[in-house]
Amino acid sequence: MVAVMKLHEQTIRPQQLITGHGDGAIMISGHVVRAPCLLSATQLVTSWIPGIDALATADLETLWSLEPRIALLGHTPPDPARWRELRRQCTARGIALEVMDLGAACRTFNVLAGEDRAVAAMLFP
Repeated sequence: MVAVMKLHEQTIRPQQLITGHGDGAIMISGHVVRAPCLLSATQLVTSWIPGIDALATADLETLWSLEPRIALLGHTPPDPARWRELRRQCTARGIALEVMDLGAACRTFNVLAGEDRAVAAMLFP
């Protein structure tokens, strides 16, 4: 008889993954999203309708409710200077903000979510 030692318990949770993007759309776990959205490993928020030029405090309440430690902003073209106030608000809450183009944000989200990190993405297709 062979003794089996359990090294760690693996749990399977529902997880949102980005499977594609382009032509003004993002494919997230089988859903085509054509408008700005918020995404965490367990939630897809398609009712999020932020201002494109600046995110108001009300726009960010949904992001804060996802309780990320890392926030990604995927936008084409990325303009980090445009998001200084958002960076300040994230830093005040202990959240790291990364601003990048949409493709990089999609790839980074999948990696971080796959590592079970507390990540949320603000995606603008």
